[in-house]
Amino acid sequence: MATMRDLKRRIGSVQSSRKITGAMKMISSARKKRAELALNQARPYEEQLQLLLNHISEADCDYVSPLSEQRKVSRVTLVVLSSNEGLSGAFNSNLYKKMQERVTALAQEGVARPEVYPIGKKIQNYLRRQPAVEKREIPEQFPAGSTAEGVKVLTEELIRRFLAKETDRVELIYTRYKSIGSQETVSLPLLPVRPRSEQLPKEQAGPDTPEKEHTYLYEPGRREILDVLYPLLVRTVFHKAFIENHVSEEAARILSMQIANDNANKLLNRLQLDYNKLRQQSITTELLDITGGSVTE
Repeated sequence: MATMRDLKRRIGSVQSSRKITGAMKMISSARKKRAELALNQARPYEEQLQLLLNHISEADCDYVSPLSEQRKVSRVTLVVLSSNEGLSGAFNSNLYKKMQERVTALAQEGVARPEVYPIGKKIQNYLRRQPAVEKREIPEQFPAGSTAEGVKVLTEELIRRFLAKETDRVELIYTRYKSIGSQETVSLPLLPVRPRSEQLPKEQAGPDTPEKEHTYLYEPGRREILDVLYPLLVRTVFHKAFIENHVSEEAARILSMQIANDNANKLLNRLQLDYNKLRQQSITTELLDITGGSVTE
């Protein structure tokens, strides 16, 4: 049975842990706000690029960009975005499960040993137990903390390898942010590029997928614009997914730390109750001893 000293020591330990989880929650909240601001700034830029691509693709343009070439898939590259830190609940394990699902689905399609670019220490640790994939080296900018430069370098490498037909399809696996309590692990096709109007049913066409014919004058020309637009769109989609994944990570950590704080409070209440019971028993025993001694005298 625990003594009062043991209970007091454990209460102090839980209180210290609660302070740590509370501080981590505050830090993650500040990081999430910064990342969410960057995400809100990246979304309109990506939407405008997609809108421009939709307009040009719907016009009478006989030019087909090499980055939009649809060919038989025999080699697939997966880019998996994870975190470098833990204490984020099932955030990283869900990404690993999604990657395993894609590897299994690709094997059924006849694609064996897809390539994987593991971004983040957690997914790199997971891949040590995954022999069914071929691990690729990521740019050194990611471990060094220069994520924007890392996205640029990796995007250029993926485009080069796609044009050289070293890979036939590139997919991003990341966590899409919905709300602080809801995130979704998804697989997003990155290459080949397709206009959004070709990906949505006709009845779902919205402002990004205009149905009416428009007349535009292109300067210097449609081909020159597309040659710049396609690589820029690929990099923008990748960068936005990276930011969105970071927002989801911090949201998952906030929720995890909140749950830890709630559990710590419940444990403290129970320990404090046990401590008070033992203290009351000790006081009662002392009073009985004093009363018994006065009666014997």
